[in-house]
Amino acid sequence: MRTQTKIAVIFFLISLATIIILSASVYYFIIQYSSTDFYKRLEIRGFITAKSYLDQEEASQAVLQEVRKMHLEELPEEREYFLKMEEGKGFEQEAAELFIPLEFFDKVIEVGKATYRKDNTFYAGIQYQGKTGKYIVIVSADNYYNIQLLSYLRNIFTISIFIVSLFALFIALIFSKQIFNPVKQIINRVNEISSQSLHLRLKTARANDEISELERTFNNMLDRLETSFETQNNFISNASHELSTPLTTIIGEADVTLTRERTKQEYIDSLTIIQKEAERLEKITKSLLFLAQTGLTDKIQKFEITRIDQLLWDVKSTIDKINPGNKVQLNLSLMPDNPEQLQINCNQQLLHLAISNLINNSCKYSNNQVVTVTVGTTDNNVVILIKDMGIGIPEEDLKYIYDPFFRASNAREYAGYGIGLPLTRNIVRLHKGEIQLNSKINEGTTVQISLPTITSATD
Repeated sequence: MRTQTKIAVIFFLISLATIIILSASVYYFIIQYSSTDFYKRLEIRGFITAKSYLDQEEASQAVLQEVRKMHLEELPEEREYFLKMEEGKGFEQEAAELFIPLEFFDKVIEVGKATYRKDNTFYAGIQYQGKTGKYIVIVSADNYYNIQLLSYLRNIFTISIFIVSLFALFIALIFSKQIFNPVKQIINRVNEISSQSLHLRLKTARANDEISELERTFNNMLDRLETSFETQNNFISNASHELSTPLTTIIGEADVTLTRERTKQEYIDSLTIIQKEAERLEKITKSLLFLAQTGLTDKIQKFEITRIDQLLWDVKSTIDKINPGNKVQLNLSLMPDNPEQLQINCNQQLLHLAISNLINNSCKYSNNQVVTVTVGTTDNNVVILIKDMGIGIPEEDLKYIYDPFFRASNAREYAGYGIGLPLTRNIVRLHKGEIQLNSKINEGTTVQISLPTITSATD
């Protein structure tokens, strides 16, 4: 059963149950009121009957009877009984003759009045003090009006329930259709979206309801999918270029060399070119393999507690050996007094590689201008800021900087493969950290790395 149909059925059943409960409640209270009213009428007749028969002379009795016939409606099967109360006398015989429970008489004697019902015959008994003593006056009658009223009510309620049920079903269908109409529109719109039309989006309303939230969530997912497709296409394009260039060089050089017999030096020169391009190809494939491994959490090597300032000094020492002309400056003025706030749980080899990648990039793209590395802490994190005054990254390229093999449009003249930043981000993520990059063209780039300290891990 479809959800829309389920909602319509549930709404209809709830409405039907509510109508039936309300109708049954009204029916019950009308029955109670009708019975109470009929008992009251019998009690009044009992007082009038007792007054006319027990307290009046014969002439007065005739007058009262005439008045009674004129103003009181005659009840079906109406009967009156006068039972004199005497000391020590019981009413077992009368109870048996009238088929009335003995408790009825006991209640009249104790309380002064009582009621009893047998099928559709109603009994009302009162205690009356006459001139000649106390009496129990019982008046009984059949309540045919009650039967007619209840039959009429049943017919009315049955017809009403049927009509209201049809109306409730109609409302339920419209209500469920109205609710699911936006969902159907979403489904139709989503069916139009394919891998060739990921630019399409759902129209979102300004309302702050669940449907609007679903539309916004789906649009966000489409944004991520579109970005993933673009990333994949860029990766294929860039990877093809980076891999095909050395392969083309190797094949071309080999073909040219084999066209005719060469001198020893020419063979050496040709093999040197082939070796250089093969080494370049090896570096690219190794970088790709390493990038893939850092993207898997189950490939992480063992972690150990390390002070971030010591790790930065090791990175600085390595960079000095690789690039003696660098102008990297470590700023430790913001370091905390508590050394535990500098301790992180990390894989030294991976984190060393990530930070050195960033600093090397800063040196390379700033042509060995000053690169400042600042260390600070927050409540739960160690923060590393790497700032240079290099060529910067164009704004339109910033969203692609973490794509493997992607290189900014103004960085093509610099050597590199476009794997360093994706690799660095993977390593930072493995350490449950965050990396943020801000850059302006011809003004420089600032990279911020936040890593959790061991104190935050134990909190």
